[in-house]
Amino acid sequence: MDPAPLRMGKRKRIVLIAHDNRKPDLLAWARYNKGTLARHELYATGTTGAILARELGLEISLFRSGPLGGDQQVGAKICEGEMDFVIFFWDPLEPQPHDVDVKALLRIAVVYNIPIACNRSTADFLISSPLMGEEYQRQLGDFDRQLLPPSLAVPPQP
Repeated sequence: MDPAPLRMGKRKRIVLIAHDNRKPDLLAWARYNKGTLARHELYATGTTGAILARELGLEISLFRSGPLGGDQQVGAKICEGEMDFVIFFWDPLEPQPHDVDVKALLRIAVVYNIPIACNRSTADFLISSPLMGEEYQRQLGDFDRQLLPPSLAVPPQP
């Protein structure tokens, strides 16, 4: 069978996450891209989201802090088809108390074919893509079709 596509609307549901050492980098990136981000629905893990909301004046829905389950909350929302895009400035050189959660989140993003940027260069390319302002159908593998709520699956085209 063909993979089941999922629709992303023109207004993307974007999650912003940064480890402590990368929060200043994410804030600088978000400041630069504030106009584009303002056109989308924003989510973030606890501390990162609080900093971004305060500094940018944008409405951001908050998950818990990463070490307190925020990464797992984001992963669950991806599985439910409620997130479209992840910007995650993570610190691969600093051990994290929740490394297993970080790895699980990265795995879920790949399994569900979610665009994910783990550094500024990738975030720049993704946010500037013409696809950011268009509807997009994300292709999923057959095993995903069995896991998705029926309301999220788009029937295959003949």
